[in-house]
Amino acid sequence: MTDNFIAFFYRERLLVAVVSLLIVAGGILALQRLNVDAFPDVTPVQVEIDTEAEGLAPQEVEQLITFPIENEMNGIAGVSRVESESKFGLSVVTVFFTDDTDIYFARQQVFERLGTAKEHIPAGFEPEMGPITTGTGQIYLYQIVGKGKSNQELRTIQDWVVKLQLRTVPGVADVLSFGGDVKQYQVIVDQQALVNYNITLKALFDAIQANNQNTGANFIEHGDEQYVVRGLGLVKDIEDIKNIVLDSRSGSPIRVSDVATVVVGNEIRQGAVTKNGQGEVVTGIVLKRINENTKQVIERLKEKVAEINKALPEGVTVVDFYDQAELVDNSVHTVVESLIEGELLVLVILILLLGDFRSSLITSAAIPFCMLVAFILMWYSGVSANLTSLGGLAISIGMMVDATVVMVENIYRHLEEHREHSMQAAILVAAQEIGRPMFFAILIVIAVFLPVFTLQGIEGKLFKPLAYAVTFSMIGSMLMALCIAPMLCALWLRLKKGEVRTNPIIGFVKRIYIPILNWAIAHRYLTLAIACGLIVWSVADVYILGSEFLPTIDEGNMLVRATMPASISLSRAIEISAQIEKTLREFPEVETVVAKIGRAELGGDPESVSNDEIYVRLKPKKQWTTAKTKDELVDAMRHRVEGFPGVQFNFSQVIQTRNDELISGINAQIAVKIFGEDQDTLRHVADQVKDAMSHVRGVEDLAVEQVAGEEHLEVDVDRDKIARYGLNISDVLEVTKIAIGGDEATDVLEGQRHFAIFVRLKEDYRNQVEKLADILIAAPVGGRIPLGQLATFRLSSGDAVVSRENSLRRVVVMCNVNGRDIGGFVHDAQQVVASQVKMPPGYFITWGGQFENQQKAVRRLLIAIPISLLLVFVLIYSCFNSLRNTLTIIFNIPIALVGSTFFLLISGFPLSVPAIVGFIAVFGVAVQNGMVMVSYINKLRGLGMDLREAVMTGASTRLRAELLSALIGSISLLPFIVSSGTGAEIEKPLAIVVVGGLVTRPIKIVILPMIYEWVESRASRKQLLAEE
Repeated sequence: MTDNFIAFFYRERLLVAVVSLLIVAGGILALQRLNVDAFPDVTPVQVEIDTEAEGLAPQEVEQLITFPIENEMNGIAGVSRVESESKFGLSVVTVFFTDDTDIYFARQQVFERLGTAKEHIPAGFEPEMGPITTGTGQIYLYQIVGKGKSNQELRTIQDWVVKLQLRTVPGVADVLSFGGDVKQYQVIVDQQALVNYNITLKALFDAIQANNQNTGANFIEHGDEQYVVRGLGLVKDIEDIKNIVLDSRSGSPIRVSDVATVVVGNEIRQGAVTKNGQGEVVTGIVLKRINENTKQVIERLKEKVAEINKALPEGVTVVDFYDQAELVDNSVHTVVESLIEGELLVLVILILLLGDFRSSLITSAAIPFCMLVAFILMWYSGVSANLTSLGGLAISIGMMVDATVVMVENIYRHLEEHREHSMQAAILVAAQEIGRPMFFAILIVIAVFLPVFTLQGIEGKLFKPLAYAVTFSMIGSMLMALCIAPMLCALWLRLKKGEVRTNPIIGFVKRIYIPILNWAIAHRYLTLAIACGLIVWSVADVYILGSEFLPTIDEGNMLVRATMPASISLSRAIEISAQIEKTLREFPEVETVVAKIGRAELGGDPESVSNDEIYVRLKPKKQWTTAKTKDELVDAMRHRVEGFPGVQFNFSQVIQTRNDELISGINAQIAVKIFGEDQDTLRHVADQVKDAMSHVRGVEDLAVEQVAGEEHLEVDVDRDKIARYGLNISDVLEVTKIAIGGDEATDVLEGQRHFAIFVRLKEDYRNQVEKLADILIAAPVGGRIPLGQLATFRLSSGDAVVSRENSLRRVVVMCNVNGRDIGGFVHDAQQVVASQVKMPPGYFITWGGQFENQQKAVRRLLIAIPISLLLVFVLIYSCFNSLRNTLTIIFNIPIALVGSTFFLLISGFPLSVPAIVGFIAVFGVAVQNGMVMVSYINKLRGLGMDLREAVMTGASTRLRAELLSALIGSISLLPFIVSSGTGAEIEKPLAIVVVGGLVTRPIKIVILPMIYEWVESRASRKQLLAEE
């Protein structure tokens, strides 16, 4: 079949040339349209449900809002788990679906169930689905800068000008405002004035609500015309609010201004943003819609920002301080630069070993051609160009060019020997000679990557793009080797009849190789023993290596999380944050420091005021003076900030933090989750786990999730006492809410802008516990009763947050790992915790984070890789129809792993998912070249050559192709090993494993012919004995 396939395309060379040009053009077009990202989107299919519960403590939020929503979500088809957080004034429920669920279907199901959930939630609380974005969707952060403008004015510009305009940019899911003060009309009520005028706080509140509306009164006909009737009664300004009438006594109105002060103030908030320790700023966060091109969206945003800046008031501008485009550019640049360097090195090696410039150019053309084919298929399949997909192209450089190397080298050798009558016939015979084994070898390379396609969850989202890229490039390699390379050789190679060119490098290597091979065959049992010893050694290396999920990528920034006491006020948190920012700014490596305290609008990160997320933008490394590496700088910073009492620090990076949150819901590499019912018991067990883990080597940033320590002032209403006055609980607590916490009565419309009218008692009456008892409650039986006669006030400590997962409460002990592999750390920590912590009945522990994903990936690969090897076995057998040949080639695989494990060990990298993918690539390369060598030896034997002579001749003849394959594959990956650019950490272990497998190729090209000769000679002897 392959012979006819090659012959057809060789005859139709014009057609092949035209199709090749179309593929090149299509590849360039696909490259321009390809989605470009820094990393694959690892966000699981999830829907977030946010409910603002103003004034409610975490316990009430859990009972009244979170639990009813959770209960409804658990029954949806395709739901894998449900997580929730109940905090002061906020409920966040996240519903996770299986990977094969369409996100829009998931949102539709959640929306329908929310309708039922609302029936079980108290009136006034409205659950909302979060924006349809990704875990790393915060792609663009900016600041509103304006000299002479207050933070309130800047926030108003952000909310009603900038934010609305940026939402129109294609690809933007939402824009969140963070920082500054939201404008609000405030009615500050004088309690004594209410007493003097005998007016209740509730009556004041209701009067403001009733005096702010427009009404449509249909129309009237006046002659031949129709007049639309409008009833106008909207509040326009402060004076209108002041003049609202509350009551009338003896013909004299009592107005709002008589019992309250009306001012323009600031909305109560639970978050702020500060910068460089110099005070508060106003910022915006742009969220990217799911499946959008990050780089293109940011480019559109920057164009829109330039337009907005022209229309803003004089002196006000939008200035960005973080965008993912920089990370995208740096990551892609790292891979592209290494690819170009690898291509140039490949060309040099080809010229040196082939000794012919034209054949070297034809061979090296395989790399760009295969990549263009891959770009077409990636664009068609929706695979983005990112660190892992481009890394897949990088590791497959050797495999891309391998088939073409073998093809061109074989054609070149045939032309040198010139066995046929014409050059055209010689090329066709040479192509057909190795076409069948090359076809099956490429299929085998694709087959060995099938296990990567079986990965699920985050590990699948990370590495499936790599497998797709390799598969697509191998399709290009098949087209190039079997169809295009013979055509190019026919058109461009020029070799005089009978001209034999001897390459001095190949001649020198052969003079070393042939005696070694002769010795190995003569001492086959000793050689086999050495080979088996090397295999055992490589297996032992695996147990020494240690393990981790992914290497940490240097993003060029830091994200420092400062966790302060749970009961801290926002004003105090801002003061502490400013001090931390100034401390970090003392480092000359730091360019900008921006701190986000608490939470932004609904839809942002649901953080408490005690959480301070500090973004540290770093200068280029060449400008660093304090430290040479990122780890050294982090250690220096950690040592400097340790002096802040009561503050816990966690050092990470922006994307790394988001990915950690997606993996385990916690901003750390390791998450130990304790599940149970009682919060106090959970905290007690968590403290025990923390104490046990504190002695494990490598632990860093160890902390218990902050779930307690929030101070509560409880107003406990006495039911017997209120019954005497004919009062209900709601009568008392509604007035208490308005008096102490305040409440929005209605809005003031200023054109399209609207600002709340907020009613609250004067600070003197609500910020002192003893004066709260004087708040008056109007009784139906007449008179006004002080709150202190109806309720008891007491201080208590309560929960700061209640976290739940799959209907169970949980508390998390989290940490990072430094100076050792994550797998080894978790193994030691599990043993320590198991021996020192006794779990109460009904409580249990799970280990999550990166370790959990690594374990899932390994378990799945342990099943998928043997199945893949079985498929490889079937393909090899289909090619040769010989069990002996198949087993001989399969023996190459463990030999190839010898170099891979050794190189990984000496490089200091643990066994990670990228390294495992590298081992899979080594499987394919080991089989690919072994098939060609065995096929050629079989051909020589078929021509009547003696077994020993056929082995020696075949092995020495194929030596040049073997050397080319090994050198090209390894040298093309050297730029990735020495690279220090963004994202190089992911590529390095992968490249090291592949290079290690290729560098030890000389062992394989000695072992393979030796085993072939041994197996075939034994078979021949058995056959002779059987015949006798």
